[in-house]
Amino acid sequence: MAGEKPHSPRAEAFRRLRRNKTAVAGLAIIVLFLAMALFAPSLAPHDPLEQSLYAKLKPPVWQRGGSWTHVLGTDDFGRDLLSRLIYGARISMVVGVVSVSIALFFGTLAGSTAGFYGGLLDNAVMRLMDLLLAFPSILLAIVIVAFLGPSLQNAMIAIGVVSIPRYARLVRGSVLEEYAKDYVQAARALGASDARLIFVHILPNCLAPLIVQTTLGFASAILEAAALSFLGLGAQPPTPEWGAMLANGRALILRAWWAVTFPGLMILFSVLGFNLLGDGLRDALDPRLRE
Repeated sequence: MAGEKPHSPRAEAFRRLRRNKTAVAGLAIIVLFLAMALFAPSLAPHDPLEQSLYAKLKPPVWQRGGSWTHVLGTDDFGRDLLSRLIYGARISMVVGVVSVSIALFFGTLAGSTAGFYGGLLDNAVMRLMDLLLAFPSILLAIVIVAFLGPSLQNAMIAIGVVSIPRYARLVRGSVLEEYAKDYVQAARALGASDARLIFVHILPNCLAPLIVQTTLGFASAILEAAALSFLGLGAQPPTPEWGAMLANGRALILRAWWAVTFPGLMILFSVLGFNLLGDGLRDALDPRLRE
């Protein structure tokens, strides 16, 4: 329409994101899990570590033998499953933040340095990234955790390390594309230092793909942390982590299906939420998809 004020790129991306129903659904799921993580002490009806032999393997409330005291039932130690699931959200969000932060920081540093300076440094950094990518991520994470020792902290470090190449390759490609543009050459001609060129002029223009990769990285981190805990290399008992709860309940699947089903659903929906939001952000931030 004539005379209509044009939207800024940021406002246009936000408008496209709001119109994407699957992205909004993913954001709603993430907000729900974040609320569970932040307000876990207020939302959980019981202490997630409290055991009771009298409440052992109680079924959910809607099944015969269930009660409102334990809405989703209990495990083989009589611990309230709902409370453990709620506290598990807190652990999974922390795993996502720490793991993605490690990968984002070192991947961005390696990719921007390699793409900006090129030459021998670029070849050395990217060959190291190729070497890390040659191994399946979960296998490499298992090796790192086995070397450092089984624990949730070491699992987060391992997940962050194996994710570095994804960010490094992404940032390097974006830096190479931006470095050839006129505004970078103009800033260099005006005497801007290398650090200023990278962190002030180039990297801010590489944020769109990084935001998408970071969002999708949360989903991968939660899934890989659950896998390591399931194998006994991540969170250790009695920590209420979803993967560890799956490992504990797998022997009970025939007589206590809820001990396995509900932790699995929590992993499913949390990963689904981040994937849906990541896909929506990709569509909203990609200029080639604009109407």
